[in-house]
Amino acid sequence: MDSRRSKINYYLDIAQTVTERGTCLRRKFGAIIVKDDVIISTGYAGAPRGRQNCCDLGFCLRDKMNIPRGERYELCRSVHAEANAIIAAPRERMLGADLYLCCVNAKTGLIEPGTTCCQMCKRLVINAGIERVIVREDSERYSVYYPADWVENDDSLGQIGY
Repeated sequence: MDSRRSKINYYLDIAQTVTERGTCLRRKFGAIIVKDDVIISTGYAGAPRGRQNCCDLGFCLRDKMNIPRGERYELCRSVHAEANAIIAAPRERMLGADLYLCCVNAKTGLIEPGTTCCQMCKRLVINAGIERVIVREDSERYSVYYPADWVENDDSLGQIGY
C-alpha cells in the first residue's frame, strides 16, 4: 500500500505554507498555480507592493467597520492570493492549469473550510484559462471547482433577477 501523500494534498500543503506570508488579520490565503506537475507561480493575500499591510498597521478596516465576510472587498487593502498568483504567471502556462487554494483563519491558525474564490477572483481565474480550482477543506479533504461551470452558471447575474 502506498503511504505517500496524494499529489493534490501535496500541492495543497504548499498552498497552506504560502498562507504564512499573508498579511491579512482576518484570513490568510495562499494560492499556487500548477501545470504539468510544475509550480508556475504562488500568491498570498497582502497589500500592493509599497503599501502598508494590515498586519503592519495593526488593524483591518473591514473589521473596524464590522463588514461581514464576503462583502465590500473594495475596502480591503489586500490583493487576493489568486490574483497575486495570476499576476506572477505567464498566461500561456496558466491555460489548462490547476489553482490550489488554502485559507487559514488568522486568529486561530486553523484551516477555514467552505471557502472559494470571490466574484472578482473568479473572473480573473476564468480569464487566465485555469481549468480547475482545488480548495483545501481540512488536512485531507478538498473541493474541486471548474471555472467553466462559473461561466455556464453565472452567479453574478443572480442579483439582478435573471
